[in-house]
Amino acid sequence: QYSLIKDVVSSLKRHRMHEQQFTHHPLLVLSNFGLQQIHVKLMASMFQNMFPSINVHKVNLNSIKRCLLVSYDAETQLLDFRHYSVKVVPVGVSKGLKKLLQEKFPNMSRLEDISELL
Repeated sequence: QYSLIKDVVSSLKRHRMHEQQFTHHPLLVLSNFGLQQIHVKLMASMFQNMFPSINVHKVNLNSIKRCLLVSYDAETQLLDFRHYSVKVVPVGVSKGLKKLLQEKFPNMSRLEDISELL
């Protein structure tokens, strides 16, 4: 079973798709591939070799824009593919500063100074 991209986009509340998402490979997440059967190991190895490995100490988090989740169901022997868009957002800062860091320009007409926003 599959869905067309136009059907997926029309069902989204917030459409977030831009060309920069596809400049780097996705982060691969494999689920339920820990079984000892040879065909499961072969599938896991195939998916791991489709994308370059990531060094967690050197990876730039801003370059990761997508996540590919591949889940294996042992009972039905089916694979589920999910493709997610990843957005890095600042945490632990004020709402005004968060908007500035995300390059959104807040309405400052009611403010006298930028310190009120921060």
